[in-house]
Amino acid sequence: MSQMRKMMKEVKKMQDQMLKLQEEVAQKTVEATAGGGVVKVVANGNLEIVGIEIAKDIIDPEDADMLQDLVMAAVNEAIRSAQEMSSQAMQAVTGGMNIPGLEGMF
Repeated sequence: MSQMRKMMKEVKKMQDQMLKLQEEVAQKTVEATAGGGVVKVVANGNLEIVGIEIAKDIIDPEDADMLQDLVMAAVNEAIRSAQEMSSQAMQAVTGGMNIPGLEGMF
């Protein structure tokens, strides 16, 4: 019985660490750029876009498609970077163990 209690204590400790880490990761941001830096997107650890900057000289009303492509590329890269940041944080808590049900927490 003491072995089970010890294991439950460890699980609780890991859960607490993961919750704290989720809060920390949510506060962190990543940046991604496209077009040599003319479009910059900032995402947080919750995979939310929190900022977009577009250089004024790239805005061409006659070529909206190019600007749309640049924004899409930067957004996709920012989300990928935020997912990677979250994944690395998760591995730090779990020691790289693949724990069923926890993959989607970050």
